[in-house]
Amino acid sequence: MRFLGLIWSNLKRRKLRTSLTLLSIFVAFLLFGLLCAIKEAFTAGITLAGVDRLIVRHKVSLIMDLPVTYGPRMERIPGVVSAVPFVWFNGIYQNEPKNFFATMAVPPAPFLDLYRECVLPEDQKQAWLNTRTGAIIGRTLAERFKWKIGDRIPLTSPIWPNKEGGAWEFDVVGIFDGANKGTDTSGMYFRYDYLDEGRAYGEGLVGWYGARVSDPEQAAAVAKAIDAEFANSPYETKAEPEGAFVQGFIQQIGNIKTILLAILSAVFFTILLVAGNTMAQAVRERTEELGVLKALGFRDGLLLALVLVESGVMAAVGGLAGLGVAWLITARGSPVPAMLPVFYLPTRSLLIGLGLVFALGFAAGVLPALQAMRLPVALALRRHV
Repeated sequence: MRFLGLIWSNLKRRKLRTSLTLLSIFVAFLLFGLLCAIKEAFTAGITLAGVDRLIVRHKVSLIMDLPVTYGPRMERIPGVVSAVPFVWFNGIYQNEPKNFFATMAVPPAPFLDLYRECVLPEDQKQAWLNTRTGAIIGRTLAERFKWKIGDRIPLTSPIWPNKEGGAWEFDVVGIFDGANKGTDTSGMYFRYDYLDEGRAYGEGLVGWYGARVSDPEQAAAVAKAIDAEFANSPYETKAEPEGAFVQGFIQQIGNIKTILLAILSAVFFTILLVAGNTMAQAVRERTEELGVLKALGFRDGLLLALVLVESGVMAAVGGLAGLGVAWLITARGSPVPAMLPVFYLPTRSLLIGLGLVFALGFAAGVLPALQAMRLPVALALRRHV
């Protein structure tokens, strides 16, 4: 602690250079935090996917429908506990494309039993079961549009026009929260029977099924049995674990993890060069001072520690500030809920960031510190003369 004044004086020696280096480190760790949040947004579905759940869709494409009669047939297959139909509604609020959000038609009770991470109070669950036009919305969606229980919401769908024309009317009867931080609460679910009775065409069709299996270890075998059940039919299926389905969907965009890793590697390599150059210049400028300190009795190990601490302080100030600002930004929620419904900075990413802060401080300062430690006293004093 008694050398903090000396370290602080060295950092202030070239204020502009130190400020620019701190700014570079700050931007690097701010970018790290935001990219980690984006990665979490794309991969949260994989992380939270139920190991006992399958997704059953049309073999050709997800946009092709399946008959609603497939559900009971799947539930008769050994190992299948339940099969819940889903229909993508593509709801748009106030006829504004920017007001798009995930909207799906489902049977209420089976859906809540299958996706138990959607936490809904019992009284709101009963209201959903008893209200034909009832819908439940996620907490994020409710905050986005300032909706509350009892509101009546008109939505249009480019996929499913109703028989009467105009907008579909939904009554908000519940607001669900997520059992986990990464649970998507940006969507809306309403009753399948309401959609099926009111749509102008497509009666008796669903988009896909979510199926629960009794033994996760047998999920692959059950998926094969489901596909065999509907083989050579007009609506052949492709069943796969939920995690594999989500991962395949994400890979259509690209390998997010590899892309982000490449960006972060390039950024941190550049920042390492910048910070290392800053520390090397600082040591070279203080050659005579280091010689005087050695002449006064400062040991080599102490000089090594002083330079490393100086580098560590600079990395810590810039890095922790960057991580802090990234956390504050992500804590406010997703800037584009329709595209990134899950948006937060995971604790593990913060811990990795802290590790990178200390690693950067050490890597940037170790060579200049060794240079200072090995500097001969006579050479340093001769430069002073």
